[in-house]
Amino acid sequence: MANLNIDITKEQENARNEIKKQGFRVLVCAGTGCVANGSLQIIEKFKELGADVSVMSDYDKVTIVPTGCHGFCEQGVLVVFPDLDLTYVKVRLDDVEEIYEALKNNQVVERLLYTDPHTNEKVRKNEDINFYAKQTRTALANCGEMNAESIDEAIALRAYEALSKVLTEGNPDAVIDEIIKSGLRGRGGGGFPTGQKWKFTAANKGGKSYVVCNGDEGDPGAFMDRSVMEGDPHKLLEGIAIAAYAVGADEAYIYVRAEYPLAIKRLRKAIAQAEERHFLGENIMGSGFNLTIHIKEGAGAFVCGEETALIASIEGERGMPRPKPPFPANKGLFGRPTLINNVETLANVPVIILKGADWFNSMGTETSKGTKTFALTGEVNNTGLIEVPMGTTLREIVFDIGGGIRGGKKFKAVQIGGPSGGCLTEEHLDIPMDYDNLIKAGAMVGSGGLVVMAEDTCIVEVARFFMNFTQNESCGKCVPCREGTKNMLKILQKIVAGKATMKDLDLLEEIAHTIKDGSLCGLGKTAPNPVLSTLKYFRDEYIAHIKDHKCPAGVCTAMKKIVIQEDLCKGCTKCARNCPVEAISGEIKQPHHIDQSKCIKCEACLKNCPFKAIVLE
Repeated sequence: MANLNIDITKEQENARNEIKKQGFRVLVCAGTGCVANGSLQIIEKFKELGADVSVMSDYDKVTIVPTGCHGFCEQGVLVVFPDLDLTYVKVRLDDVEEIYEALKNNQVVERLLYTDPHTNEKVRKNEDINFYAKQTRTALANCGEMNAESIDEAIALRAYEALSKVLTEGNPDAVIDEIIKSGLRGRGGGGFPTGQKWKFTAANKGGKSYVVCNGDEGDPGAFMDRSVMEGDPHKLLEGIAIAAYAVGADEAYIYVRAEYPLAIKRLRKAIAQAEERHFLGENIMGSGFNLTIHIKEGAGAFVCGEETALIASIEGERGMPRPKPPFPANKGLFGRPTLINNVETLANVPVIILKGADWFNSMGTETSKGTKTFALTGEVNNTGLIEVPMGTTLREIVFDIGGGIRGGKKFKAVQIGGPSGGCLTEEHLDIPMDYDNLIKAGAMVGSGGLVVMAEDTCIVEVARFFMNFTQNESCGKCVPCREGTKNMLKILQKIVAGKATMKDLDLLEEIAHTIKDGSLCGLGKTAPNPVLSTLKYFRDEYIAHIKDHKCPAGVCTAMKKIVIQEDLCKGCTKCARNCPVEAISGEIKQPHHIDQSKCIKCEACLKNCPFKAIVLE
C-alpha cells in the first residue's frame, strides 16, 4: 500500500463545502443542443436576475450552474432547481423573468412543466418524467448534475477517488482483474472484452506504451461520447489514467473530431485543472506514476473510428486502416504497445473501481454486463440521450422512455448501430438488447445510435441514405469497399428512381456479401449491414419499387404521380400557367391533363389549384 500526499477524502469535503456556499443552485443545460437553443443567453439572464437574493428566504446566494447535456434533447433548454425538485422544459429567454417572478411568490410556471404524452398530465420532478424513470445512469451519472467546467464539482461527485484507490493499492494487475471480472465490453461497437484488451497490452510492458481514447464519434445522429466529454470530462480523464496505470503507459491521446469544439474546450480545461491539482502530470498524488494526456483533433473522417486508421491519423498520416495482425496491443501508436478504448468504455471504469465488479456485473445479461448509452432519434416523442441496462427491450426504449411514436403513427422499424448496424422490426420489440441477441437478429449495438422509423418511412430510402454516407466516407484503400459501396449506391439510386430490375436486386445482394467478406477493416465489413438487414425484413418494399414502380410509404419522388381529377377540374388554366415544364394542357373551362413523361413532380400545380382537383398518387 502506498501513502499518497493527496487526501482525496479531504479534497471531497472541501469541494462539497464550496458547493454549499453556492446557496440556491439553478442548473441550466449547456450541452451543444441546448446551447444551439439559446441556453447561454438564458444563463446570463438568470445571473442578471439572480443578483437579487431576496427571492430566496432560506438562502443568502443564488448560483447559476451551466451543466453538460441532461439527455432530454427534445425538451431543451432544460432548467432544474434541485432544492425544489422542479424541472422546466423548453425554456426560452422570454421565460426567465416569469420563472423568477414565480420563485419570488413560491409558485410554479405550469406551462413549462413536462407533459406526459401518455396521460397528458404535467410532471414536476425529473425522476417522475417517463424519459428518465427507466434509465440507469453510470457513464452519464453526473452529466446535467454539475458544472462541467469545475473540477471541484467533479471531486464533490467522487472524481479521482477511484484513481486514488488504485494508486494507493499499487497493484496494476489487480485493476485489470477487476475490469475482467466486471464483464465490461467495448462500447465503441465491437464489444470486445475490455479487461482482456488491457491484459494483452499490459503483457508488453517494459518500454514505452500508450493509451488512446477514441472520441471520433462519426455515426449520423450519435452523440453519446460527445455528451460525456462535454458534461463530465473529469470522469473520462480518470478512466484514462486508471487504464494507463494498469497497462504501464505514461502518455495518452484523446482523439476527438474537430466538429466537437465544446467537448475539446472542456477537455483542455479539465486537463489543465487536473494537472494543477496533481491528478495528472508528473508524480500523480505523490505515487510516482506519471501521465501526460494530449488532445488530437480529427478532421471528421468516419474511417478514423477504426483503431488502426485512428493511429495513422495521430501519427500524421492519412487515416487509413492497416492489416491486422499486428494488433495495436503489440504494435500500435508509433510502433509501441497501445490500448485503445472509446469514451463510454473508459467512463465506466472509475465507477467499476469504486462500486466493484460485482455491482457492475449484476446489471445486464449473461454475456453483456452493465449499461449502454443510446442516442434515441427519429419518429419518437422523446428524442435524446439515454442509458439503460444491457438487455432492456426495444419496446421499453421506444414506448416507455421514448414516449411512443409521434403523431400516433404505427411503429415500423429502428436502425440501430448507425451505418455499421442493421434494421430491427416489430417482431424484435421484445428481445433483450445486448451484443449477442442483436447480432443474431442481423444488427449490432454499434456505438449506440438508434433511429426510430414510423409507418410512413421508406425503408429503401433509409438504406440509400446510409449507403450514400458510407460510400462518401470510404477511405478507398481496399477495392471491395471502394468500388463495392459505389456500385451498391448506384443500384439503390436506380431502385428509388424506379429504373431498376430484379437482376439489379440480385446484384445488390451479391455485392453486399462480397464487401462484407472482402473488406480490409471492420467499417468496410459492416457497410452493407443496413441493406442486408432491410432486404431480410422488408424485401417486399424493394420489390414494390422495382416491379410496381410504387413506394409503399409514398416517399420516393420518382414513384409519385400527380393527376388531375376531371370531375373536379374547372379548366381555370391556373395549373398550366404555373407549370415550369409545360406538362399540363387543356382548353379553357375544360378538364386539363398532365403529360407524365414531362412532369418533374415539383407539385406547383397541386399547390396552385383553387378547386383541389389535383392529387398526388
